[in-house]
Amino acid sequence: MISIRSSKTVLQCLLAGGAVCVAFSLPAAAQVKSTETVEHGSPNKQVMVERGEIVYVSGNDLVVKMEDGSLRNFFDVPDSTTITVDGRQLNVHQLKPGMKVERQTVTTSTPRTITKVETVTGKVWQVTPPRSVILTLEDGTNQAFKIPKGQKFTIDGQETDAFGLKKGMTVSAQRITEVPETVVTQEVKRTGTMPPPPPAPKQDVPVLIVMAPAEAPVQIAAAEPAPTKLPKTASELPLLGLLGMLFCGLSLASMVIRKIVG
Repeated sequence: MISIRSSKTVLQCLLAGGAVCVAFSLPAAAQVKSTETVEHGSPNKQVMVERGEIVYVSGNDLVVKMEDGSLRNFFDVPDSTTITVDGRQLNVHQLKPGMKVERQTVTTSTPRTITKVETVTGKVWQVTPPRSVILTLEDGTNQAFKIPKGQKFTIDGQETDAFGLKKGMTVSAQRITEVPETVVTQEVKRTGTMPPPPPAPKQDVPVLIVMAPAEAPVQIAAAEPAPTKLPKTASELPLLGLLGMLFCGLSLASMVIRKIVG
């Protein structure tokens, strides 16, 4: 994009063959030697950053919610328009709602001046003062030129107008055109981040409550009722042995008494 601010034409004259110096309006058909130079100035950069979140995508259309809360519709986004996400280039069909996007626009304005120099040389073949003159060019052809209003000429150190031109004078005419311009360029960078993953679904998991040892229930045994009978603390075998010995002794004693009595 080029913005032209203004233009300026500078007419300069060169003396050729010691005859005359003149500036002409050069027609396009003339055999004109032309040179062009470009001088650049200091560039001026402006950066604009826009951020938002994609809320809707359908085909080549999408809706972005900007930082200020406004919604912006983008219709017919070209497939060639990409956004850099995690090092990958994604087009509009790969975008998803929830993605954060950023567009950075860098506008550079560079002033420059184009200088164009046009030169023609020839001999005066015919002059019609004060409007025009016909020159015989280097290739032998004749070419008519308009003389600017009020143009002055220098002949042998003396200034004169178009009426001072004579046939056979060698004339070299030069036209310098300076055109200041401002060249405006834009560079757009688009970046984004993927939306966060959805939360994992909740699952019903049985819950076990583990009680600390200090919280474990303490079981207290109920008091047992007193026994109605004394517990058996000894075996009956010694008693039977004692009775047996007693009976044996009585039997022996009985036998002895019988012998004595008998």
